[in-house]
Amino acid sequence: MPSAPSSLYLVPFDGSFKLEKTSTKPPTDVPDKKDLKKSLDKHVSRLDELQRIFYAHDKHSILLIFQGMDAAGKDGTIRAVLQGINPAGCQVFSFKQPSAEELDHDFLWRTARHLPERGRIGVFNRSYYEEVLIVKVHPEFLDNQKLPELDMSDRIWEDRYKSIRDHEEHLAKNGTLILKFWLNISRDEQRRRFLSRLDEPEKNWKFSSGDIKERLSWDEYMLAFESALSATSRPHAPWYAIPADSKSYMRFCVADILVKAMESLDLRYPEVAENERSRFDEMRQLLEND
Repeated sequence: MPSAPSSLYLVPFDGSFKLEKTSTKPPTDVPDKKDLKKSLDKHVSRLDELQRIFYAHDKHSILLIFQGMDAAGKDGTIRAVLQGINPAGCQVFSFKQPSAEELDHDFLWRTARHLPERGRIGVFNRSYYEEVLIVKVHPEFLDNQKLPELDMSDRIWEDRYKSIRDHEEHLAKNGTLILKFWLNISRDEQRRRFLSRLDEPEKNWKFSSGDIKERLSWDEYMLAFESALSATSRPHAPWYAIPADSKSYMRFCVADILVKAMESLDLRYPEVAENERSRFDEMRQLLEND
């Protein structure tokens, strides 16, 4: 089975990330779509095994964050990678336009309420990173956030990067494994997927005129992604810039990274106390004679 070149897609921890060094396309030597699907299926099966142990181990939680431009494939990737996991051990939350209640709190509040507990995998389809992405591209959104003495200089973004770093460091110190995936789609591939949504009736519901409006700000979004990933990729909360023009390769990469990360946790089923184990023969006899 092939292995995703994780180091190639790992965003540096020293703040040196540059968008120009990333690729939206997979390497030329990757297997074909059919073989990638087989490899993904093996990873899905392995994730099912790991999740069972992870749930019983009950010492960690996992937070998966997915960010990307519209049509990058966030929903499909989440569905494909986590399809074999027991729903009781996984929770997915999508974050769109904040509600009035959410705007009455700090920008981390609405996601903090949905953080996964120990033994569970939490998935954020978009996240608090929207506050340094879409809000940075559209700073007028800050007007609704009721911030005191709002400083419209770049300082507000540096402050938010620091808040995010501190938040993720706190989670990591308390047992949360954080993996962040930027699905790096090209502008041309996004255009093709938008046209597909218009041309195929079963995909019409996915299309919004707002998607085209945001596409006009493509360059501004790329700069915002570059700054956010560079400022917040750390060993305890790494960012991976995953090529997203190939859905099959993108999904395989995410699954491969997740499998390796879970295997690194040294998960084990809890050991039964000796005084309990000593009664197993007694319990077995009672059951057999029931």
